[in-house]
Amino acid sequence: MQEEVRSKHKYVFVCGMARSGTSLLGRNIARFNDCSGFRNTGVFEDEGQFLQDVYAVASEYGGSSRCAFDPRAHRTESSELLTSENVARLRASWQAHWDNSKTIFVEKTPENLLMTRFLQAAFPNAYFVVMKRHPVPVSIAGQKWKVNFVPLHRMFAHWLRCHEIFAEDKPHLKRVYELTYEDYIANAEKCHQEIAAFLGTTVPTQLKDDTYRHVTEWGNPAGRWVPEQAMEEASGAHNQKYFDRWRRFLADSFFKSYYRYIARKYEPRFARYGYSVIRDCGVDQTILKANGRVLQMIGPLECLGADAWALAVRAWVRFQGWLRLVAKAVLPEFVIEKVRRSRQNASTEKKEVGAVSP
Repeated sequence: MQEEVRSKHKYVFVCGMARSGTSLLGRNIARFNDCSGFRNTGVFEDEGQFLQDVYAVASEYGGSSRCAFDPRAHRTESSELLTSENVARLRASWQAHWDNSKTIFVEKTPENLLMTRFLQAAFPNAYFVVMKRHPVPVSIAGQKWKVNFVPLHRMFAHWLRCHEIFAEDKPHLKRVYELTYEDYIANAEKCHQEIAAFLGTTVPTQLKDDTYRHVTEWGNPAGRWVPEQAMEEASGAHNQKYFDRWRRFLADSFFKSYYRYIARKYEPRFARYGYSVIRDCGVDQTILKANGRVLQMIGPLECLGADAWALAVRAWVRFQGWLRLVAKAVLPEFVIEKVRRSRQNASTEKKEVGAVSP
């Protein structure tokens, strides 16, 4: 009887690289009729990877900006983890956070992109919704996480590796819906209708009155308040912000030769996925044609320098984290509380200044 009930359930896995819009998309899909997603779990972005203990999370393989380079992060139906005991434990871990009165269960973790075949083996009635976003905003935005700081050329290479892995795995999948972040911001309603049809459900009527809930976010101590039922909107302004920054890197940065070198190097590979780090971003192509031979000579050396700098940043950030742990272990509680309040006040003042600045 339990297997009969389970066979009626659909499991929706939202996939895509970190900073590609999967959190917003996952929450919106969970608002569809008869759908249930994770909420109020207390873990970052309500991601399923943090609510289970069957497989290692992305941070154990270098973080969301490096994990695809580790072969262990690519999981398939041949994984040794796919024992009956582990599958039952994984199901139970997530089922505890879904509304079991529903029949369509939604789980979002960016690194699902690397383990679609594994998830399909564990959940035979699996559906995959895959979001792809332009490599420039994904890569530049991903550099904000200093604990796993990665130079831009490695971010570009990681974007490509993630999508290469998915392209290899896609022929093995039974149910896949793909969309781009760019299409989503252009016509979210159309995407919602298509996804709902793909899942066999409908998009609910939007209510005038709504309540809000809190979502814990990476790198944002305040988190985010999102509507309970109304669909969240994606904005093209986010892409544009990173395109503008990328153009400044290429035109005005002290390290512009490095950025020009990686633009020329990765442009043909991104073109295979329908993206351009030159045309899409409004880059003046003449600046990439100058000093081509010089770029080819010094570019690889600059990449090595960027790797060394990134390693130093990660080491420093982790050393600071270690110092905080030591301080908490040896300092009196009242001193720790005073430091915490001082930081909170400084953060509040910074936000207030930013709010009134032009």
